[in-house]
Amino acid sequence: MPLRRVTDSRMIMSFLQVGLGGAIGAMLRFGMVSAMARVSVLGMPVGVLGVNVLGSFLMGMVTVYTLQKGLLHLNPLLIAGILGGFTTFSAFSLDAFTLYERGAVGAAATYVLLSVSLSIGGLVLGILLARGIWG
Repeated sequence: MPLRRVTDSRMIMSFLQVGLGGAIGAMLRFGMVSAMARVSVLGMPVGVLGVNVLGSFLMGMVTVYTLQKGLLHLNPLLIAGILGGFTTFSAFSLDAFTLYERGAVGAAATYVLLSVSLSIGGLVLGILLARGIWG
């Protein structure tokens, strides 16, 4: 029974770390996107693009650093929390690269294609449904 309490308390601490980190990451994302709101390149908003690229870069750096330094206990705060709140695209990028690195190139490509197309499709479906209900 004491083992269960340790596991429960660790899970609760992980959830709190993710929540705190998520709030920090979301505020950082909002700040960066707001600061770059008027900047565009080729008609594309660079704030969100910048967040996605920077978040993916940082996801790679933090993943390797915490693994090599034995700091995996910080991953709920740093990876799922701050970087996940900053951009979920970074988690998607890590998943895709992990599949590729394991030699599952076909699965990685399928994952990328499905993630992008189904996410955009889900967004369009949600918009159309919401417009039908509340429009």
